[in-house]
Amino acid sequence: MRMRKRHNGNPQASLNWCAAIAAGVIAGCVATIAQIVLWWLFLDAALPDILYRDARLAAAIVLGAEALPPPAMFDVKIMLVATLLHFALSITYSAILANILLYLNVKRSLLAGIFYGLALYGINMYGFTLAFPWFSLTRDWITLAAHVVFGCAVAGGYTVLDNRARRRRSPLCD
Repeated sequence: MRMRKRHNGNPQASLNWCAAIAAGVIAGCVATIAQIVLWWLFLDAALPDILYRDARLAAAIVLGAEALPPPAMFDVKIMLVATLLHFALSITYSAILANILLYLNVKRSLLAGIFYGLALYGINMYGFTLAFPWFSLTRDWITLAAHVVFGCAVAGGYTVLDNRARRRRSPLCD
C-alpha cells in the first residue's frame, strides 16, 4: 500500500487540532447513538438499565469501585463523570487516528477507521479489563459494532473537517 500525503505532498502537514477534537466529539455521539439503537433493536427491555449500567462502569474508572453497585438508575454525578470520561477518551482516540489519516486518501481513511475501531475494541475490552475487570460485562457484538462506528465516524469526520478548514485556510484550525 503506497502512502501519500493528502495535503498536496506537503511533508510538513500536521494535525488539525480543531478538526480532531470536533471529530472526536462527533464520533463519540454517533457511536453512542448507534449503540443505543442496537440495544433497543436487539435486547429486550435493555433501556435505560443498560445505559445506566455502562455509565456506572465508566464512572468507576474515575470514582472507584464504589460507583459500581446497583441500582441501575439515573444518577447525575455518575452520568456527568461517565460523559466527561467518554468524551475525553473520544477526543484522545480521535487525535491518535487523525495523525494516521494525514497520510491517507479518503477511501483508505475510512478503511483505517474500521481497523482502528476494531483495535480500540480490543484495547478497551481486553486491555482495560486488566485494570478495570468490570468492563468484561460489556464484551459483545454491539459494543464491537459501536467501536467500528466510532472509528469510521472519526475518519470521515476528521477528513471532512480538515479538508473544509484547509480550503478556507482558517488560521484557527490549520
